[in-house]
Amino acid sequence: MTSRNFLCFLFAASCCSCPDLTIAEAIPNEWKLVSNSDNVELYRRQRALSNESKAIGEIAAPVEVVHAVIDDLESYSKFMPYTVECRVLKRERNSVLAYQRISAPLTSDRDYTVRVRTSSKAAEGGISYHTRWEAENALGPPEKPGVVRVKLCEGSWLLEPNGPKTTRATYTIYTDSGGAIPAFIKNTGSQIGIRKMFAAVRKQVRDPKYGAAAKK
Repeated sequence: MTSRNFLCFLFAASCCSCPDLTIAEAIPNEWKLVSNSDNVELYRRQRALSNESKAIGEIAAPVEVVHAVIDDLESYSKFMPYTVECRVLKRERNSVLAYQRISAPLTSDRDYTVRVRTSSKAAEGGISYHTRWEAENALGPPEKPGVVRVKLCEGSWLLEPNGPKTTRATYTIYTDSGGAIPAFIKNTGSQIGIRKMFAAVRKQVRDPKYGAAAKK
């Protein structure tokens, strides 16, 4: 997984088919800590098609503000690294359908359509938000020449209050970038990309518009 893949986020992989689940897929390996820098703990575990990554870090803003940033898909191209296009195709009561195109250095552009679902519940100190997504390419734009279509893209954000002005954020991503990319390049790129994403969100929460949105 390269540095672009954290944007499958959503919410932010490549051409791959999804075979029947194997035992390894049904019971993924244990999480292993692989780095702890820039106030982000990064874990990884092996699954059937690729590594799955998990990152945990604190963000200096109330959980409602961080959620407002994560939910602002229309602005991703302005603050999320490598995101050159992000369009909301449809907002429904329980989900959002969004298209993203990622342009990272030294690689072809990647794109995908994802369905994003968000839920919330009472938590100690306030409310927690869980945003999760998965690929829904059949409902988005067709493939484009020169752009690699990402077919495996699953991930989530879990935002939990850690005091009145701090959020504990847990991010997961399971994707496959495709192509003959050496494993050490994928793994290093993934670590750099996820830390860049946390840095982008930590900066974006300072924008006053998100505080106003959180109060609505």
